[in-house]
Amino acid sequence: MTDIEHEIEQPDERAPKRVIGTPAPGTSMLGDGEPAARDAEVAGVTYQDETKARKAEKIVALCFTITFLAAIAFIISYVVFQVGSPEKTATSTLALGGSLTLALLGLAVGIVVWVRQIMPKYSLIQERHPMVSDEDTREVVAETFLQGAKESGFVKRPLLRRTLLLAAAPLGLIPLVLLRDLDNSKMPGAKFNETLRHTVWGEKTKEGKPLRLVVEGTGQPIRAADFNSPGGILSVVPEGYEHDLNALAKATLILIKFRADEIKSGTNLNWTHDGIVAYSKICTHVGCPAALYEQTTHHILCPCHQSTFDAADGAKVIFGPAARPLPQLPITVDDQGYLIAKGDFAVPPGPSYWERGDAEAEARSKGGHA
Repeated sequence: MTDIEHEIEQPDERAPKRVIGTPAPGTSMLGDGEPAARDAEVAGVTYQDETKARKAEKIVALCFTITFLAAIAFIISYVVFQVGSPEKTATSTLALGGSLTLALLGLAVGIVVWVRQIMPKYSLIQERHPMVSDEDTREVVAETFLQGAKESGFVKRPLLRRTLLLAAAPLGLIPLVLLRDLDNSKMPGAKFNETLRHTVWGEKTKEGKPLRLVVEGTGQPIRAADFNSPGGILSVVPEGYEHDLNALAKATLILIKFRADEIKSGTNLNWTHDGIVAYSKICTHVGCPAALYEQTTHHILCPCHQSTFDAADGAKVIFGPAARPLPQLPITVDDQGYLIAKGDFAVPPGPSYWERGDAEAEARSKGGHA
C-alpha cells in the first residue's frame, strides 16, 4: 500500500510548464473568471478576421526570423571584415550597415504588421477626469492591461512569442560587441602608422623622374604657364595613381595661384613656383576633403566641420576644430614646364589623430605613455 500511495502522490511530470508572462492554469487573462476566448463584440472595437490574422502571424514570424539572422550577420561581419585600407573599410561599413539596417527594419516591420493586422482596432474617446485615480479606475486599468495582453496574441500565438524572443536575443549582444573598439590596445601599430606618414609624392617614375601633378578626374598634366590666373584653384593627384584609392587618400592636393604680393610669411616660398602653391586636400581634423575656396579672402573651408585655413599664409588654421595647418607640398617644373613634386610632404598629411596613433604606438613599444 505504501508503494501505491507513493505513486499516487507523485506530481504529473507530463503537465505543461507555465510560460513566463502567461496566466496560471485555470485562470483568465481578464482576471474575473471570464473565459479566455474572445467575448462578444464590444462597441467601438473591431476584431481582425482570424484567417487574415493567421497570415499576418506568418509574416511577422518571418520578419522576426530575418531580424535574428541579420543580427547574427552583423556580429559575424564585425569579426570577419576588418579595416586597414579604404577598400576594406568600405566593405566593413557596407556589411555592418546593411546587416544592422536589415535587422532593425525586420523588427520594425514585424511589430507594425502585428499591431495593424492582428490586434483589434479601437475607437476611443478620452474624457477629463481627476488626476488621482480611484480604486475602480485602477481595477479597470488592470483589466484593460490584461485584456490587451490577451488580444495582442502574445499568449495565444506561441509562434509570434518565440520568434520575437529569438529576434531580440542577438540584438542585445550588438552593443557588447561594439565596446571592443574602446580598447586602446587595438590602436594601429607602428608599422601601419608609418605608412600614414608618407605619400607617393616622394616616389619616382620608372624613368627616375619626379611625379607630375595632373588634374583630378581628367589626368591632364598641368603646365605652369597655363595656370596663370590669380585666384584659380585645381584639385590635383599624382600622375600614375589616378585610380589608386589608397594613394589618393593621402596624396590629393589643391593647387592655388596667387599674385606675388598676396603670399604671406607662413608660406614656404621655396616650395612654390611663380605664385602657385600646393596644399594637402585632406583636412587635418578628421580627413574630410577641404575643397571649398573663397577667392577674396584666400580661405580654404572644410565643409564637414567648418575648419577654415588661410591659403595665403601657409594654410594656417583661423577657425574651426582643426589643430594644425594643411601641409604644403614642395613643387617646381620639369624641362617641359609641367608642374612636378620636389618630394614628399615635410609633415604627415591627414587627420591629427593619425600622428597621435603613431605616438601612442611608439610609446607602447618603449614601455611608456603617449
